[in-house]
Amino acid sequence: MNRQRLLLALLLIVAGWQAVQWWQLRPVRQSQGVLAADEPEQVASDAAPIQFDQYTLKPRASYRIRARVLSRKNYRLGREADLSPVDFALGWGLMSDSFIIDALDISQSGRFFWMHWDATAPAPESELMRHAANVHLIPASKVIRRQLAKIRPGQVVELQGLLVDAASNEGWNWNTSLTREDTGAGACELFWVQHAEVLLRGR
Repeated sequence: MNRQRLLLALLLIVAGWQAVQWWQLRPVRQSQGVLAADEPEQVASDAAPIQFDQYTLKPRASYRIRARVLSRKNYRLGREADLSPVDFALGWGLMSDSFIIDALDISQSGRFFWMHWDATAPAPESELMRHAANVHLIPASKVIRRQLAKIRPGQVVELQGLLVDAASNEGWNWNTSLTREDTGAGACELFWVQHAEVLLRGR
């Protein structure tokens, strides 16, 4: 009986923790209209490699993006999670407009993100895809990690840092995309985040 009570107590603790996590990261609402108009800024970089734990990060480009967080997904298992504990699905241009976003079902899983809609897309599919990206975020410090952990879907953020290729001493590699025109496997940005700021918190 005591074991059953202990198991029940543990389940209640886990359920309570999950409820608190959901509440803290619940989506926010924004008004209609384009909230992040600019394209991401990317400039090729020849900066020196960065040693991060047992990984070497090779900078490929400096990167700055102002975008709306369409969705976020935390990861705790696997080698990739050692580097990148969270992915943000980000949208700019028409993909920062609530009129467009409210017509979409956006989800993330397995380091990818998907958009679904009913019979008719709210804009040409090519434009929807060109103005959104799934980004693997590598916090450059504990401070940045804590900042990223608090960002909620719907908020408009500014992120700055470097797009990088990652390699381990054992020969494992994880490379970044360098274009917003690609889709599918290999199309995500691997982003060493050195600055994170919430521009619009929403309600």
